[in-house]
Amino acid sequence: MYIDKDSLIVNDLNLGSFILEAKYGYHKLWSEDSGRNLAGTQSGTLIGIFPKITVQFKKLSREELEQIASILDSATQSVTYYDPNKKKKITMSAYTGDWELVNRGILQNQGFSCAFISRKKRA
Repeated sequence: MYIDKDSLIVNDLNLGSFILEAKYGYHKLWSEDSGRNLAGTQSGTLIGIFPKITVQFKKLSREELEQIASILDSATQSVTYYDPNKKKKITMSAYTGDWELVNRGILQNQGFSCAFISRKKRA
């Protein structure tokens, strides 16, 4: 939940001035014994809920892009965000999905999105 300018911090970098939108997903991962029976009743074992934060970046300047590129390219990130279930800010270890940058002319970067996906289930 993006509640103020300090609501999303990645590797000690506040993303507040870099983003247009943040989408918070809480994805359930079920074990292989899960599914529906012939009556349509769902059963199974919930492995956990894995947060995923998809960020829509604004058009970034060269300097701004240089600040975040190494973070997006790193194997893991430390992401601090407000968790409405815990009613406080928490920090999760995450990895990023792929990111692509579109240029429409020399140094005319377009906005792009990237997801920060939790490496562990939410406690």
